[in-house]
Amino acid sequence: MATPWPYPAWVAHRGAGKLAPENTLAAFRLGAAHGYRMFECDVKLSADGVPFLLHDATLERTTNGQGTAGDKPWDELSRLDAGGWHSRAHAGEPLATLAGVARYCQANGLLLNIEIKPTPGAEAATGAAVADAAAALWAGAPVPPLLTSFQQAALEAAQAAQPALPRGLLLDELPAGWAQTTERLGCQVLVCKHSLWTADLVQQAQALGLRMASYTVNDVVEAQRLRALGEHTVITDRVDLFAPAH
Repeated sequence: MATPWPYPAWVAHRGAGKLAPENTLAAFRLGAAHGYRMFECDVKLSADGVPFLLHDATLERTTNGQGTAGDKPWDELSRLDAGGWHSRAHAGEPLATLAGVARYCQANGLLLNIEIKPTPGAEAATGAAVADAAAALWAGAPVPPLLTSFQQAALEAAQAAQPALPRGLLLDELPAGWAQTTERLGCQVLVCKHSLWTADLVQQAQALGLRMASYTVNDVVEAQRLRALGEHTVITDRVDLFAPAH
């Protein structure tokens, strides 16, 4: 019997989708202003082991920095502008730490999906460190963060470090053996690219006792299709389009 699913039906992607600089506290605040109570974000490690939010392996797209983010110490990363690329209104917005996001979420009763997004080659180290940090930062919280990743090695390390934290496997295609992978990793949820979900896949997931989640759903018709299939959670950029209470 699956344990009760404590997470809401709607999750804001990277904080507020594309309406604010992704993976920043500014995005979280905007997503919350649109009524969202749960957020997805990407977390990796600085060179000196600080868990922080960034999607890409490199800095160029979403900061004024250059090079591989995981090669930089946090002191250097903390001085970058992670908002100016998005709009002048957000110029000067810093990169967020997982610790800062944890404080914000818990102070406001918000929930978090942490996608473990390792620098290539640091999958196991990142999985363990992020899980340990999450367990410490949310110690005693009524609902723990959900850890997900495309990287099996990161989920394996998270499972070994903090087996009590809930985990989910992210898939952008459906490989042979995916079901065995979710069982081996002790996953509670399967998080698929939305177009992968069919009635047949739903049946397979249900047979395994898995919850079902989709990314990144920005179309009303597709959202309705997924909800009709029985999806538990939908991750969206369109915090301005979908009312999360529904």
